[in-house]
Amino acid sequence: MRIDGRNNNELRQIKIYTDYILNANGSALIEMGNTRVICTAAIDDKVPAFLKGTGKGWITSEYGMLPGSTRIRKVRESSRGRPEGRTMEIQRLIGRSLRCVTDTDLLGERTIWIDCDVIQADGGTRTCSITGGYIALVQCIKSMLDQELIEKSPIKSYAAAVSVGIVNNEIMLDLCYEEDSLATVDMNLVMNEKYELIEIQGTGEISPFTLKDLDILVKMGQTGIRQIIDCQKEALGNLNCLVGQEV
Repeated sequence: MRIDGRNNNELRQIKIYTDYILNANGSALIEMGNTRVICTAAIDDKVPAFLKGTGKGWITSEYGMLPGSTRIRKVRESSRGRPEGRTMEIQRLIGRSLRCVTDTDLLGERTIWIDCDVIQADGGTRTCSITGGYIALVQCIKSMLDQELIEKSPIKSYAAAVSVGIVNNEIMLDLCYEEDSLATVDMNLVMNEKYELIEIQGTGEISPFTLKDLDILVKMGQTGIRQIIDCQKEALGNLNCLVGQEV
């Protein structure tokens, strides 16, 4: 029996509240168990220097944890003068994951910023940020279409993420904080609706793991991704028509 009473292949309860932030071009509050993340999307009429003059757009991310999101107060990174290495890693992961399912050539020379603010952390904040960030991105694309900034939706497929791991010699899906801290193998999976891998991050925390273990972990992750994408579809409603258009 797991710490919170779930079966090993069971996700925590997922709740997604769309249009959560009034001023954003897209936004969502996503809850997975006790982990809660506010995700917003904003349009910026600039691109990184390497894209200037190409006509192509960009998607990037910023990620942060509020001081009260953890049991011991999380020091604001602004007071330290720069982001932590972990923060930068997660920001890049979110950006890569969402660019992978977007034809950025169709954005024009614009950047979409996906901002993910963790208001309560109980494991899986990066995977939750990707899943919620995707919702904010699709809403942002709808806003761009309504403003006639773009002609067609550039969203090629869905994208969702989940954690898996080996805890006390048992393979588990969607680890909470206590489970994650005990895991001998810790893995994050990002996939589309075809179960094609967008990114895989896996670490043997204490000892190596086998290819057989990897296969079982990925297959368990697939079951979770399927359920998470179903939740994304329900949250997006009519905006699902923007996914996978012929371009």
